[in-house]
Amino acid sequence: MRKIWKIIKIVALAISAALVLLLVYEIATFPRVRRLKDANPETTAMIEIRAREARERGEQPRRVQQWMPLERISPNLQRAVLAGEDSNFTTHHGFDYEAIQKAWDQAQRDAAKEAKEAGEDQSGWIPAMPSFKRGASTVTQQLAKNLYLSSERSFVRKAREAAITYFIEKNLPKRRILEIYLNVIEWGDGVYGAEAAARTYFGKSAANLTAQEAAFLSAIIPNPRTEFNPRLHPKRVARRQRIILRGMPSVRLP
Repeated sequence: MRKIWKIIKIVALAISAALVLLLVYEIATFPRVRRLKDANPETTAMIEIRAREARERGEQPRRVQQWMPLERISPNLQRAVLAGEDSNFTTHHGFDYEAIQKAWDQAQRDAAKEAKEAGEDQSGWIPAMPSFKRGASTVTQQLAKNLYLSSERSFVRKAREAAITYFIEKNLPKRRILEIYLNVIEWGDGVYGAEAAARTYFGKSAANLTAQEAAFLSAIIPNPRTEFNPRLHPKRVARRQRIILRGMPSVRLP
């Protein structure tokens, strides 16, 4: 009996030691999000993933990006992005699953209704529509993933995303969160940030985007390379653009 307790004690100590080491590792590798208050990120996990994918295909990675302060990004685009991705951005603290679920349900009904009225075959686009939902992620959660995390789906990654989201909201004002988000997200193959997107699609600065143009750019955010690629799926993008335009007037900016 004494021998069994000794073995149990050794196992418990080993587990405790492993947990301590894991905790130390997490602390040592956890992103220092406070630095983002004053310093713009030089790269992101998403940009590095795309560069690696390009090299694996034998291609030269493409990166078009030009940082713009929030005041030089059209309020139309700010409203459009929040209307499409996170309408309660100014009032939540990083997590707003219930509101986003409601927005998703309404967007799905509206899109299905418009497609039916247009006489379109819905069989080709309904399976892709969950991209509207984007996993019920707020802008802050999306930013946490974009900046620091891989695209794998696991409990550990989601837990890390939640922790980073919390610290982003705790350390950065809403305007800074939105500014970073608008400057790093993917808007096409090798196109990152609002300024590059505006010049790529409309040949103008992000400061001068109209409401229609802003809603178009917001419409393709969920997956601009495939499911919401405007060249591959123009009708799908147009439907989402119309939904976003209707929601823009009620969006509150930080």
